[in-house]
Amino acid sequence: MIYPTTVAAAEAMFTAAEADGVIITLVSGYRSFATQAQIHDRFVADLGLPAAEAVSAPPGHSEHQTGWAMDIGDGSGACSFTTCFADQPAATWAAANAHRFGFIVRYPAGSEQITGYSYEPWHLRFVGVEAAADIAARRITLEDFLEAPR
Repeated sequence: MIYPTTVAAAEAMFTAAEADGVIITLVSGYRSFATQAQIHDRFVADLGLPAAEAVSAPPGHSEHQTGWAMDIGDGSGACSFTTCFADQPAATWAAANAHRFGFIVRYPAGSEQITGYSYEPWHLRFVGVEAAADIAARRITLEDFLEAPR
């Protein structure tokens, strides 16, 4: 289940984007263990295990199973789940504004060695407004934020 806090923040973010003339849609939210297993297995079959684990978490390790993560789109399907989504208005708006609603782009470009995952401009993680603002201001990953002394 996706947490009500995540849902409320996402709804506020989508409404703010729409007010700015940008459509952001929810493409994927909560995933059960079984659903994540199917997705991961498909990637393993297509790419092999090492490459699959750079783009798909094994079941039991996906942020989608936490209730705090979601994948976004723009309703058109343009560049869905590919890095060219970063150039779509929904992704550029989210990258610039998601922190105001408590979200971060969880797997930012150039951070693959830190996060363990390929760049995913569509994958947002709710961390709360204060943490998201700090992460955005310092241009760091969630891993860096969690390791930094406070």
